[in-house]
Amino acid sequence: MMARMAKQPAADVAPARACAYAVVRRVFERGAYADQALHAEARELDPRDRALAMRLAFGAVQRKGTIDHLIEGLADRPVSKLDPPVRAALRLGMYELLYLRGSPDYAVVADAVELAKAEGRAGHGLVNAVMRRAAREGADALLGPLSDETPSQAAVKHSHPEWIARLWWQVLGAEQARALMAYDNEPGETALRANTLLGDAPTLAERLPVRTHRDPLIPEALVLDEPFDAHASPLWQQGAFLAQSRAAMLVARALGPLPGERVLDLCAAPGGKTTHIAALMEGDGQVIAVERNPRRAGALVRTAQRLHAANVKVEVGDAAVWPASAGTAGPDFDRVLVDPPCSGLGTLQARADLRWRVTPDAITEMASAQAGILAAGAGALRPGGVLVYSTCTISPIENERLIEAFLDSHRDFTLDDLTAELPGLRLAPSDPAPNRPGAGSGALMTLPHRDHTAGFFIARLRRS
Repeated sequence: MMARMAKQPAADVAPARACAYAVVRRVFERGAYADQALHAEARELDPRDRALAMRLAFGAVQRKGTIDHLIEGLADRPVSKLDPPVRAALRLGMYELLYLRGSPDYAVVADAVELAKAEGRAGHGLVNAVMRRAAREGADALLGPLSDETPSQAAVKHSHPEWIARLWWQVLGAEQARALMAYDNEPGETALRANTLLGDAPTLAERLPVRTHRDPLIPEALVLDEPFDAHASPLWQQGAFLAQSRAAMLVARALGPLPGERVLDLCAAPGGKTTHIAALMEGDGQVIAVERNPRRAGALVRTAQRLHAANVKVEVGDAAVWPASAGTAGPDFDRVLVDPPCSGLGTLQARADLRWRVTPDAITEMASAQAGILAAGAGALRPGGVLVYSTCTISPIENERLIEAFLDSHRDFTLDDLTAELPGLRLAPSDPAPNRPGAGSGALMTLPHRDHTAGFFIARLRRS
């Protein structure tokens, strides 16, 4: 665990703000992941303060692009020239002042000043001036003039790196790109997958202390209608459910494993899809789950045990070479899931800091690795078998273009039309757009703003 910052905020600063300030600094000064930083900093907070700290910290991280643009206008200097403590106090205070508006302006301003002052530097005067001016002008006056007519303007208004705005402008078209970026900053839904090895979704719904509603396509899915601490629930400990997005649940549904089959799951951790596959197989057959990282593989073993997925066998190995290195007897798997590491651009709503981490160069490198893992998975599949390739990103180079290149070099594989295979599917393929390779091909693309779940690409391939 990383050490705490050297100086602590004044004792009269609200605990949630003090915690959120520390999280923001960890993320932008030390490269910490927002969720891990919150876990480290919020240990002593009560549930209410922890929830507020999470909202403040994650919101300030998500909205950094917009907030920095406004700070530069109000302070008349580049944000990059500000001392890190001043920058963090301003980002946090401006977020609460402009987007939450739940506390009196004077309290937000005062705590922002105290947070900067705790470092013993003179920058707290600038924080006071900028925050007071922002409070005086108001959120509507500051945010209202922001436009999203062009990708660069949309990147500022919706707080995304400009390269992502331009990518989605090209891939989805302007209207869809704007809607997606706006939705990325809103709270996302929480869904649970009932573990059908123990019970069905209606039974789980009756046992939960919160209201839920069903999904018409996925029988085991429950969408929560109110807050719920899933990991603190005895039902979680018993293995009755797993928190999982509905888009992720579609992956195992598209694979369609049957009882008694032999299934290979490459890049299997953390195990949501692995254990879903096991449940769809009714515990009959075998799921070989391959994970390269030993620590994550160990966590996958524990997840399978908690969910009573006794037909899961975890193997530590590199998915790109595992079938060969494991000495398998040839292409003998009935079904293969390839769910490789990806840029995660379909999960920006749930992962506050990801948009500021991923780069175009990283996507190119990922696509190369993804192609290698897909080829390895294809080599393990028996003739007549089914392979599903899935990612949680909205990036053609990792999705449609990769599948097209694979089909060009593997003439014994064909692409299934998932909209035909899954009748009544309402998470339909993304709307055709200019320069979108493979649109309408039968692969699925869920879009967060349209489908109210994570953005996933799912292609089902069949070997002749």
